[in-house]
Amino acid sequence: PRMKLVLVDHNEFAQAVAGADEAEIIEVIDHHRLSGNLRTKEPIRFINEPVGSTSTIVGIMYRMREAAPDKSTAICLCAGIISDTLHLTSPTTTSTDKEILEWLAGIGGIDSAQFVKDFFAAGSMLREHTPDRALESDRKVFEENGWHISISQIEELGLEEFWKRETELQGALQALLTKHSLHFACLMVTDITRHHSVLLVAGDQRVIDAIDYPQAKEHVYDMAGVVSRKKQLFPYMSHVVTKLDAP
Repeated sequence: PRMKLVLVDHNEFAQAVAGADEAEIIEVIDHHRLSGNLRTKEPIRFINEPVGSTSTIVGIMYRMREAAPDKSTAICLCAGIISDTLHLTSPTTTSTDKEILEWLAGIGGIDSAQFVKDFFAAGSMLREHTPDRALESDRKVFEENGWHISISQIEELGLEEFWKRETELQGALQALLTKHSLHFACLMVTDITRHHSVLLVAGDQRVIDAIDYPQAKEHVYDMAGVVSRKKQLFPYMSHVVTKLDAP
């Protein structure tokens, strides 16, 4: 029998684990746009809500069943909501995210404001990991107008580590292009203290030339106020490539 699989926080095979297209998909729990080539032979439970975090949806599912997670699960779900919404400050944040976070924080016995400080201070992805690992830590792949695009995002307390490792990260982006046969790849590094991001890019020059954000230096763009890949960066990049001829 085929392995049974639930897709969580994504709904397309391009973002799923290797071999997912051979498994039996029995459920999807997600908060992203619908795209890709997901098909099933039987009806499945498909939950897709316009909220800031899939962790919020999991919280909603508990409450619909008049149940509550244990303390450790509640804390993990709090971390998911806080990370996805930058502690309820991202443009993806909804009143439901706020309500569920408050409920989960009560179960977990945590002060969410203090938890945020501890959570983001726990360690820098750019300082603690290789450039390859950093790029893969939170990466989404999209296809728009025939263009295959990869967008990675890392959240940091400041941009010092990015500037220290910019050259290494650029090399890792180039390697990513080749490894996955991409047309364009980018890394958005978000400074959560300033609500400010920089975008490191690699790939087809036509895409790079069409980016109209201020250029900090070659291959690096300044994106003041941009913190959400889903609500801000992806729609922008989608608009950029739909204006171009297919590759």
